[in-house]
Amino acid sequence: MAGLGFPFGKGPSRSSFLSVRAVVSKLDFCFEHELGGVGSAQDPRVPVGPSCPNADIYGVSLSPSALQCLPEPLGGESTLPPASPAGPVVSLIRGTPGTSLVTSPGDGNPRENSPFISHTDVDQESFLEGKNMALFEEEMDSNPMVSSLLNKLANYTNLSQGVVEHEEHEEDSKRREVKSPRMGTCIGVYLPCLQNILGVILFLRLTWIVGAAGVLESFLITMLTAISMSAIATNGVVPAGGSYYMISRSLGPEFGGAVGLCFYLGTTFAGAMYILGTIEIFLTYISPSAAIIQAETAEGEAAAMLHNMRVYGTCTLALMAMVVFVGVKYVNKLALVFLACVVLSILSIYAGVIKSAFDPPDIPVCLLGNRTLSRRGFDVCAKFHAANNGTVPTALWGLFCNTSMPNATCDEYFAQNNLTEIQGIPGVASGVLLGEHNLWSTYADKGALVERRGSPSVSVLEESRTSGLPYVLTDIMTYFTMLVGIYFPSVTGIMAGSNRSGDLRDAQKSIPTGTILAIVTTSFIYLSCIVLFGACIEGVVLRDKFGEALQGKLVIGMLAWPSPWVIVIGSFFSTCGAGLQSLTGAPRLLQAIARDGIIPFLQVFGHGKANGEPTWALLLTALICETGILIASLDSVAPILSMFFLMCYMFVNLACAVQTLLRTPNWRPRFRYYHWTLSFLGMSLCLALMFICSWYYALVAMVIAGCIYKYIEYRGAEKEWGDGIRGLSLNAAHYALLRVEHGPPHTKNWRPQVLVMLSLDEEQRVKHPRLLSLTAQLKAGKGLTIVGSVLEGTYLDKHTEAQRAEENIRSLMGVEKTKGFCQLVVSSNLRDGMSHLIQSAGLGGMKHNTVLMAWPESWKQEHSTFSWKNFVETVRDTTAAQQALLVAKNVDLFPQNQERFSDGDIDVWWVVHDGGLLMLLPFLLRQHKMFLYHLRISAEVEVVEMVESDISAFTYEKTLLMEQRSQMLKQMQLSKTEQEREVGIVSPVREGCSLGPGISSNCVVLRVSESAEVTDGSCHRQAQLIHDRNTASHSVVVTRTQAPSTPDKVQMTWTKEKLIAEKYKNKEPGVSGFKDLFSLKPNQSNVRRMHTAVKLNGVVLSRSRGAQLVLLNMPGPPRNRQGDENYMEFLEVLTEGLDRVLLVRGSGREVVTIYS
Repeated sequence: MAGLGFPFGKGPSRSSFLSVRAVVSKLDFCFEHELGGVGSAQDPRVPVGPSCPNADIYGVSLSPSALQCLPEPLGGESTLPPASPAGPVVSLIRGTPGTSLVTSPGDGNPRENSPFISHTDVDQESFLEGKNMALFEEEMDSNPMVSSLLNKLANYTNLSQGVVEHEEHEEDSKRREVKSPRMGTCIGVYLPCLQNILGVILFLRLTWIVGAAGVLESFLITMLTAISMSAIATNGVVPAGGSYYMISRSLGPEFGGAVGLCFYLGTTFAGAMYILGTIEIFLTYISPSAAIIQAETAEGEAAAMLHNMRVYGTCTLALMAMVVFVGVKYVNKLALVFLACVVLSILSIYAGVIKSAFDPPDIPVCLLGNRTLSRRGFDVCAKFHAANNGTVPTALWGLFCNTSMPNATCDEYFAQNNLTEIQGIPGVASGVLLGEHNLWSTYADKGALVERRGSPSVSVLEESRTSGLPYVLTDIMTYFTMLVGIYFPSVTGIMAGSNRSGDLRDAQKSIPTGTILAIVTTSFIYLSCIVLFGACIEGVVLRDKFGEALQGKLVIGMLAWPSPWVIVIGSFFSTCGAGLQSLTGAPRLLQAIARDGIIPFLQVFGHGKANGEPTWALLLTALICETGILIASLDSVAPILSMFFLMCYMFVNLACAVQTLLRTPNWRPRFRYYHWTLSFLGMSLCLALMFICSWYYALVAMVIAGCIYKYIEYRGAEKEWGDGIRGLSLNAAHYALLRVEHGPPHTKNWRPQVLVMLSLDEEQRVKHPRLLSLTAQLKAGKGLTIVGSVLEGTYLDKHTEAQRAEENIRSLMGVEKTKGFCQLVVSSNLRDGMSHLIQSAGLGGMKHNTVLMAWPESWKQEHSTFSWKNFVETVRDTTAAQQALLVAKNVDLFPQNQERFSDGDIDVWWVVHDGGLLMLLPFLLRQHKMFLYHLRISAEVEVVEMVESDISAFTYEKTLLMEQRSQMLKQMQLSKTEQEREVGIVSPVREGCSLGPGISSNCVVLRVSESAEVTDGSCHRQAQLIHDRNTASHSVVVTRTQAPSTPDKVQMTWTKEKLIAEKYKNKEPGVSGFKDLFSLKPNQSNVRRMHTAVKLNGVVLSRSRGAQLVLLNMPGPPRNRQGDENYMEFLEVLTEGLDRVLLVRGSGREVVTIYS
């Protein structure tokens, strides 16, 4: 619950959009503070009198547009309006006179920095005034006072991108202070949407679309698009930054970056389309003689026109880019002029339609049979005309005949058909709509004749020649889906209002209202224009794209009143303004994407001039726009534009639907008539329109967006925007975890879910990083990976170290490409911490079933942090938890993921069957590229029989020495801590010796450290005597670092002080205890275990000495904990002489399918 309050009389001083009213009860005054715009705050008005309501509970209603403190009677019903899901959040706070009202601001996301809260020294001083807040003074650094929050809220200005950037320096070189525009719905949303929607397509292509598709299908095209746009307009609040901001914050940086770039490309290609429309109006309808490249033949006119479009389009683009670079503010000021041209043009169209009802314009169209003729080469629509009391052939005769003489040879179709002249615009009362001319579609192939249905025509046997003759021909093939793609860019201006949300007085109200009104208005205009064009204009004239039958005049201009030039000039300036707006908006959109940092290689485009102008982004926009201009065909650029915008609108709808279905707490659309089904319908329509327009363009656009998505996912900066995709992932994970059974899975579904136990050094760095490499190589089973570690201490003291250790582990996981989770535990001792990890790691059914750890190489040394006792207890814990255990010995010799084995084998020594894990691991390793391509796993199976044999003298001696060392520690009466520290008193050092064929072991030498001189001769003699007796009785060659004949050279790890203390403390028992060691006989069970370890080690060495990896069953620990140290010695002997060993201890349950 977010309570709000600040010390009375010290409220915020200014605000952009905020109105703050505070009413305090049971005081002798009421405080009321109205806040104006930035820099225009008024002083508090403090009326004195008993007019305050009697209440000590008041509600605080906070919204981005208003902040009101409403009184509420104590103990009564709330006077606050009920909070709807789309309304403001209401909090109730109890206040007392003379105190500030404080509540906890709640938990915040540590990854996000609030733009409202700033921790300054001035704020701290104001916070700590008085004694009321002393209880919270230690939390001021992390949890600021609510008064600070209100102050920052009051001074927060939500300006859209580019508002500050557009302001120029004043003459005194000081930046002009930005003022909130405070635009309403009409000026801020409605008219900009009209300007963008009513553009080049309406003036240049709508009549042609009606002629080709017919009124009914044109109506369907428009309705499909209008419904889709209406669904997008009702998707709730679109914040400042437009659709890119909404998509990125709703669906995540990956979707936001991909769709944002598509939206940027769409806006850039829209600029190219508007520029091409401008040049087409200029060269076709205003000044055809201005063409630089002239066609020598009629066949070359189309190519010459494209070249002229490229030349003039490039020059126009350069001029517009310079205008945008130098004077953006002039572009914004001319926007109203361009809008006035659009409105005036629309009104002139309706005026012309009304006039045509009773006085249609005289616009004759010449037909040869049912074929439409171009008026560019003749004036009289006849074969002969009267001249000098006779008849002479007309100019049209000369175009179809080889000479101008009456007896010339003419085109067969020309000779057999008559010329007729009809009115091109018969008017709305002519009934042309209800006939067969305009109601139904008339699609044609490229180069087809524009023919009038119902006109008399004499067909010829042979196909008449059309090239070089003054026929009106279609320039492209027409069909329904192609016309949809060309028409759709006409309605891509619906986001114009959302892009100005920071300039609006009430954006949450104005954007839906203004956008829907604009959609309704423009839909009415387009639909009515479709019907009126079909009712007023002949079909052949409608299908004449460039007005060739009207002597090259604009068809819609001939309908307009009072003059065709109203439409021509209006459409020219309209397309010019739209092109400038595109070149103004696209660079800022790219700059916003670059500044978000989600695409690393675009960061250079986030910089610009000193005043924030996106210079580099404008340069890139101009280059991409030039690509569209080089295409030179308006009809070819429009479908490309449609794909990018349709994809953007599709994801806007998807964002709204996902947020609603996830019931995200922060998603509270205020639009009353919004429902997620509308967004889903809009998304479906956009996706359908993409493939209706052009399925191959749609696939290309999706591939581009997919590549950008994967690039951002792989290389982009990690952003936490609380997006819907992450929420969707959480919901999916929650659903999946609930469905995963808590019991053991079926054998077919079993895969190693690995808990990796890592050891850390004093600087919280991983000791054995190659353990993660082995983990990655084992993860062909695609199971769960949890990387865990334990820090010794208390959580309060080790919190910082724990965070640093977790960062180090995650960084190493990224380097080793280990995908999984990191879990670090702080415990008072390593033993309990590791036990906690084994018990609690994982969640629900996603728990580990295998533990991977490294062998404690230094388990005999006194400074070992991973002692052998912890290791053995961990083995017992995994057994009790019915989990498998993998122990990597010599883990630092294991290969990294980048390394490759040139040759070698993986040898599996299957001694006991404990579930088949030993057989599964080599298969998983084979899936990794390091083993797959270079390492041969032989399918040969060899059964090795362990023949019964006598226990060798070496085995007997090794067992005896092991037990003597353990007994010596006990006889010395050391404490547990001292015993662990002095575990290396007598450390056997193995030198190479040969005990027989097939068995390679080591001699044992008693090496004593040189830490201190021995002063107690009795202790020294007893230790030396043990050594001499053992070595002499077995005739083993002893290798010593010092000559054994000199007693002074034999050193032990006991310190001088310790030996003196032991001498005077209990001298006689110590001597007798050492004498007892001479009569010590090794335990027969230990002798048998040592015999097995030595013999099995010899067999393994004889066959697997050169193996790259040896997998071996790991025996379990003894039930009696007194033999734990002996257990470690057995494992050491078992794996002696092998480079890489993976000890495997299964859980006992089957993990491979044998019978099914």
